[in-house]
Amino acid sequence: MVSRPHGGRLISRVASESRRERILAKASEFQTIKINLEKAVEVENLARGVYSPLEGFMLREDLRTCLEEMRLTNDVPWTMPILLDLSEEEAKDLSEGDEILLSLHEMPLATMEVEEIYKNEKHGLARAVFGTEDERHPGVKMVKKMGDVLVGGRINLLSSVPNPYERYTLWPKETRVLFKEKGWKTVVGFQTRNAPHRGHEAIQKTALALVDGLFVNPVIGRKKPGDFRDDVILEAYRVLIENYYPRDTAVLAILRYEMRYAGPREAVHHAIMRKNFGCTHFIVGRDHAGVGNFYPPYAAQEIFKEFPDLGIAPLFFREFFYCHKCEGLVNEKTCPHPESDRIRFSGTEIRKLIMQGKTPPPEVMRPEIAEVILSFEDPFVR
Repeated sequence: MVSRPHGGRLISRVASESRRERILAKASEFQTIKINLEKAVEVENLARGVYSPLEGFMLREDLRTCLEEMRLTNDVPWTMPILLDLSEEEAKDLSEGDEILLSLHEMPLATMEVEEIYKNEKHGLARAVFGTEDERHPGVKMVKKMGDVLVGGRINLLSSVPNPYERYTLWPKETRVLFKEKGWKTVVGFQTRNAPHRGHEAIQKTALALVDGLFVNPVIGRKKPGDFRDDVILEAYRVLIENYYPRDTAVLAILRYEMRYAGPREAVHHAIMRKNFGCTHFIVGRDHAGVGNFYPPYAAQEIFKEFPDLGIAPLFFREFFYCHKCEGLVNEKTCPHPESDRIRFSGTEIRKLIMQGKTPPPEVMRPEIAEVILSFEDPFVR
């Protein structure tokens, strides 16, 4: 049986067609708050159950317990704040009890019940979530740029966020049906922001040996210059699954989401989201959701000990590498040979070869994957 949604119920905050038409007919009467694409994606994730049990942007007390105890006020594990921040100017005419319209590029996106308006304590927020106030941390930098006012309340989605990857989009309601149709009782989720190398494949297949199905769920959203483009990652995974996975053992679908790089806390959040998609297991990598040297390498795995009631099983794997003596993909637990016999998988080195128009060695990347990547005129974010 696929996992129960987090909190026990899959949230749906999508307005019915009749309600949508009614609201759109009088849209000009609502006070409107303009939001950017990243915030619009948060709204849709809330509405379609990715963030179950949340039904909207967090209220003050849920935020407090999330930061202090990594739980909601009802004691359900929750590690990352989901917030609507506004400037004082944007919030000045809002009152608790209002119903407002959230718009994206002039498109009415959702209504929101203003249940609470409260101060954004940015220093405490950054320290609790990221363990630092150092602005070299990209998550801290994001928090410092936030508005000074937080608005909490339930949302109702009116329109979908424009999506260039509709073909690869499945929401929790849909993945749960799909996994059931495939007869999968156990499903492992794999998060990625990269084109796949042989190390990724080895981890996925090792996990797949333990469960019925694999859910490859790339994070789509803002990336750094030099990262692989989203369309490149998706095409590379499509080719990998078609050529190297048994039929009906893997599903590829995107997660639109902006990384916070909150290390251990975010690793738990990633697991919760995949639980809502129906996964029973989730692969947690070394330094999962980390950045630089802000977190110890295995902190993102250790934190799961604090959540025996999480409802999704984390899977931890040692790093795979290619060993010339073993003539295959192995890890520290299965290979006795020295470093001189090993080829490590370095994303930086792979990108360097691709930038030079060279094909990475087959021990590192499947030739079909390299061919797909090199077929793009420029596979990198600029």
